[in-house]
Amino acid sequence: MKITGKVFGKFRADINTDEIIPAVYLDTTSDEELARHCMEGIDTEFAQGVQKGNIIVADKNFGCGSSREHAPIAIKACGVSCVIAKSFARIFYRNCINIGLPIFECDQTDKIKEKDILEIDFQTGIIKNLSTDETYSTTLFPEFMQKLVEVGGLMEYVKQKNRL
Repeated sequence: MKITGKVFGKFRADINTDEIIPAVYLDTTSDEELARHCMEGIDTEFAQGVQKGNIIVADKNFGCGSSREHAPIAIKACGVSCVIAKSFARIFYRNCINIGLPIFECDQTDKIKEKDILEIDFQTGIIKNLSTDETYSTTLFPEFMQKLVEVGGLMEYVKQKNRL
């Protein structure tokens, strides 16, 4: 599986889940409503400007704070195809896998700029910056986790397994 998209959102270290989706919106179960407020705690115009297929890039410890699933749901629901960061908070990392939001750890996010076009290859762990002709490596998911993301998350995986 490959993802190609434009970087829309280049964020600092330690972006917490309250910045991704402020707590005032946690009473909703609507993915669309969460998407309208994605990243509102740090960038009030993000949700209005993001386009389907865009990529978020961040420094270390992205998704720290609470364990709420609302944060990765908001990111996925607003059309972001994946998140690349130096590191992720562990619960956020697992929540992303569980809902089928691709995330990639890469220690070279400093080299990636807003509006760069990236191509990420799940199988090789290579990120190509098509804007600068640079390549970066990412930590590969184990095969079973790649499968979870490819089918849309844990619940979809279980549904497919139960059909067999």
